[in-house]
Formats: sequence, C-alpha cells, structure tokens
Amino acid sequence: MKEWIQKWDLSFAGRIFLVLLDVIFINCSSFMALWLRFNMNFTEIPPEYAESIRELVLVNTVITVVIFALFRLYNSLWRFASIKELVYIMGACMLSVLFNMMAFYLTYRPIYRSYFILYPASLFLLTCFSRFSYRLIRLLYRANAHGGHMRHTMIIGAGEACNVVMKELELSLALDAKICCIIDDNPRKHGTYIHGVKVVGGRETIVRNAYRYGITEIIVAIPSAGRKEQQDICRICQEVPNCELKVLPGIYQFVNGEAAVSRMRHVEIEDLLGREPIEIITEKIGRYVSDKVVLVTGGGGSIGSELCRQIAANGVRQLIIFDIYENNAYDIQQELKSKFPNLNLVVLIGSVRNGRKLNHVFAKYRPDIVYHAAAHKHVPLMEDSPNEAIKNNVFGTYKVALAADRFGVKKFVLISTDKAVNPTNIMGASKRICEMVIQTFANHSKTEYVAVRFGNVLGSNGSVIPLFRKQIESGGPVLVTHPDIIRYFMTIPEAVSLVLQAGASAKGGEIFVLDMGQPVKILDLAKNLIELSGYTPGKDIEIKYTGLRPGEKLYEELLMNEEGLQSTENELIHIGKPIAFDEDEFLKELEKLYKAAYAETEDMKMIVNKIVPTYNLREVEIERDRKIRESWCDDFPDTRSELPSAFLERSIADAEIGISQ
Repeated sequence: MKEWIQKWDLSFAGRIFLVLLDVIFINCSSFMALWLRFNMNFTEIPPEYAESIRELVLVNTVITVVIFALFRLYNSLWRFASIKELVYIMGACMLSVLFNMMAFYLTYRPIYRSYFILYPASLFLLTCFSRFSYRLIRLLYRANAHGGHMRHTMIIGAGEACNVVMKELELSLALDAKICCIIDDNPRKHGTYIHGVKVVGGRETIVRNAYRYGITEIIVAIPSAGRKEQQDICRICQEVPNCELKVLPGIYQFVNGEAAVSRMRHVEIEDLLGREPIEIITEKIGRYVSDKVVLVTGGGGSIGSELCRQIAANGVRQLIIFDIYENNAYDIQQELKSKFPNLNLVVLIGSVRNGRKLNHVFAKYRPDIVYHAAAHKHVPLMEDSPNEAIKNNVFGTYKVALAADRFGVKKFVLISTDKAVNPTNIMGASKRICEMVIQTFANHSKTEYVAVRFGNVLGSNGSVIPLFRKQIESGGPVLVTHPDIIRYFMTIPEAVSLVLQAGASAKGGEIFVLDMGQPVKILDLAKNLIELSGYTPGKDIEIKYTGLRPGEKLYEELLMNEEGLQSTENELIHIGKPIAFDEDEFLKELEKLYKAAYAETEDMKMIVNKIVPTYNLREVEIERDRKIRESWCDDFPDTRSELPSAFLERSIADAEIGISQ
C-alpha cells in the first residue's frame, strides 16, 4: 500500500486513470449543468437541449482532454499540489467552456445561457476533487500507518521554513511526526494558525508548552537565525526532558536539492559553540592556487583531505597527494575523481621520513606550493612513543622543508597546533620544534615558509565529539578527564580555509593564528551532547572523570606571550611574530636529536626540553628521566655537528648532514 501510494502519482497507469476519470467528469459536468438548471429533475429537461449536448459530447470530451494536457494536469505531482495547480485547473475549465460557447453558437445548436456558468463550475469542482482527494488519501493513510507511535512535535519559528516543514511532515509516509504547536517570538503571530496548528507563544513558553502537549521532538525551523540566537534557543530546549532536538537546514539547501525534511539533521555540538563560522576570502585563495602545482603531505587525513577538496575546487593545475596510509589516500582519490573528473591528480604512497623518496617526488613534479599536514597528532600515544613523534613530526618536516628549498618551491605551509605553545606533551613540543625548523628555513631560503596554528578540530579523526557519541550510543559512561578542562574548537572547513589563507597571504616566517572566540569546557560539551541525544546527564548517562592523561593540560594557548599579535585583512585571523633563537645552536641540537631518536633513546623528553625551554615537564618525569640517564649507556658518540657555524656560508640544499639523507 505504502509503495503504491509513493509511486502512483508518477506512474503511467496513474496518468491513464486521470484521463479516464476526466472523460467521465467532462460528460457528467455537461449533463449535470442541465440537471441543475431544471430543478434537479431529468423529466423537466427540454429534449432539444439534451440532444445538443449529446451531439457535441465526443468533440467536447476530446478537446477538453487536450486542453487539460496542455495545462499539465496529467504531469503534475499532486502530492505537492498548491494554489498554482488550482489556477491551472481553473484556466483549463475556462478554456473548455469557451470552446463550448463557440461550438454551440457556430453550429446553431440550442442551449440555455446559464449552461456556460454551471458547466465550468461543475467541471472545476469535479476536477479538483479528482486531484486533491489524492492528498486526502495520503493524509488518512499516514495517520493510520504509524498507529499510536506518532512523535509529538513542536516547531520553533512560524515563517516560510515552518511552512515547508509542515507540508512535508503532513504528507510524508516516512515521517511519523504529529505537529502539536508552533513557537514564534513575534507577538503578532501568537494565537494564529498555520495549517491548522496554533502558534502558542514565544521562546519563553517552550518548556511550559512542551509539558502541556507531551512534546518528544523539537524542530528549530529558523535557518536565517545567527549562531548565537540558535544557541540561546537550543539551551532553552535542553530543559525539556526526553526530547529530541533537530535543526532545519537552510532553505537554499532545499532549493538545491541538498536536503529534505526527512533528512533533517540532529543538533550538532558545533551549533552550541557560540561563534559564527570564520569567513575566508575565497577569491584570493582561488587566485593563489589557480594554475599551480600543489603538493599536500598527509593528504588522506582529516585536514589534508579537506585541503585537497578545496584546492581541487579552485582550478589547480596539478594536485599531488602524498600519504603513508593507503586506505585514506585511496578514499580521497576516488572522491576527487568523482567530483572533479578533469582534475590532474597524482596520488603517491610514501613516508615524509624518506628523504630520497621526497627528493624524487619534488624533482619529478616540481610543486609550486607545499602544504605539510603529515604528522603524528595523538597526545597519549606519542607520550608512550616519543621517539616516533620526533622522527615523524620533526624530521619529516625537516626533510620536506629541505626538499622544498632544494627544488625551488614558492611557498611552504606547515600545519601546527595550539599545543605547541608552552607544551606539556611531546607531541606539542615536537610541533614547536617544527615551527623552529620552518623559522630557520624562512630566514635563509627563497622559499616562503609559514606555520598555521589552530586548536582542536571538530569531526577530525580521534576528536572528542565522535568519541562521546560512541560512548552515549553504548549507554555510557561518558569519560571526561577533568571537570575544569577547556579547549578551543573549530570546524575542519575553517581550519583548512585558514591554511589556504595563510598560503595566499604569507610573506615568510609568520605564524598564523585563528581567533576562535572563548574556549569551551569539555564537561559542558559532554552534557550538551547527552541532552541533545534525548538523555539526562547523571541519570540516563553517567559522566565519569578519569584524570588528566600523560602530557595533557587543563587549557590550551594559541600564542606565547613573547610572540604578540598582528592583525590581517580578516579581523579573526592574526599573525604572531616568531621568537628569535640561536640558529647555529639549534641546528647542532637538532642533529643530536636525530641521532638520539634513531638510537631509540629513553632520554628523549629531556633532550627535547633542552631545545624547547617552554616544554613543561612534570617534576616526576624529570626525576625519572634523570635516573634513566644516569643508568643509560650512550650507544652513539656525541660528535660535534657538521653544520657550519655560519649558516649562510652554505645553502640548506647542499648541507651534507645525516638528517638530510
């Protein structure tokens, strides 16, 4: 039954049925006009009038069916019928009666004058019945299909979006919502009705009316509302227990066919961050990457893959994806091939630790721009494997940066992190060394090197939101490390746009930083996500505190105090001035670090602490490392660096040191 109703108005059989129905109604309308005119008594109808209609019945039927076809009465989807279709029916009936007037008078057949009023009126009513009764059948079937399991729904916003939602909710066979009331802040709308549903009050009445109508679902249908207004409404809605909250996509998405009410999304944590999305100057980015050869290391990861999407959309001459993980690389390759069939795409598997492989890639493809996103990023894992963090993050960056200088890359953009500021973990410290490497290259190379620093990325692999969702789906508990821990958040598109903006605006040596507004408490995120999933924190889903993990701190910073801030053309993007350091000493320590990492030293954190003085090691770790260092046998000689003390005397490209091989 359901499938029949869904397909009927599109089927050939359905159109034939409407034609046959119209044939009956056209003839019924003709004789009904006689019947009504003569007191609804067939015996009173003059024989000459009845004969006139019988003689023209065939011609009238054929011509009227043709007129109906011209007015698209057999091609419309009547489940979506509106005033426009009503006008079409009216126009078709009027044209039919005009034909009748001409036919009767030109053939001198007798007919009474009121026939030309009663006939089109009857035809119009019967045609409307045949079309709009379909919607009535769907409505009745929908009401019975879900039985007593209908969701009691409240809609917030009594505008055009509300109208769109209500129409589809009322007619969709897949949705089981019963709309009970509407909320709107405009007092002039209070007490009015939309499709028979009352606007009961403003947002201050949400909780009261939710209890009154037994609401189990709230739909926020205000796509034009700003982030802060939606945040305020969502916070009020969270006070309603055991209620699912959803947000309607923007109306433009309906026009483009990108969304439907049946695919309405649940409220995301991004909706509650209280910050409008960062807007980037896409024209400038487009001009910058257009007709360029661009290399993205780590191009299969969360940030790297989004970089590739946005770069591909801006007319790049050639896009090279370089990644060690073949599954991710394959996924983004297939996606880009599908979306951009004319894209000159090269996907290569390899490690940024392999200097020879990098040199071969740079020599063959000669990239103009390099976005370096390849890195180990998981803090707890790197705490247990600090040597791997150094090998991959620090020396992977060094080797890519060295190849960029050697083969004349115009710009090099490093993806950094707020964890590089006063780091308390080896991952953050390794990223700080990466920034120092970039700063060193920027001072002595024609290539323009720049770092981009941002906070936590929502939706990326390993981020907190997907983890919380999995814990809620499994019934809890939701694990939070500390009740006071806070983090800055941004979306993947924002992060990538910042990276692209940096590449377009960089002059060399800068650290770009995004103003991400106020930091967010992880505990608040957990509570919000539990409530938006329809549960009560502490009652349905428990929150447990596990304690700070190794290397984790309560808050993150975006800049060190010494770096300061400079504004850019985008008021939410800033530039930090890098801190000066002794480059000769840094390069000597870097070579020692390389040897220590590949010798699998247990003393790595202490070595890194010497290079990055802002690296805050806990006292326990310092004491533990001291004891290890005293008992550890030095398996590699502490030779002096082969780098020249005067760095400018030889170019980086010709430096014959172990870490460049």
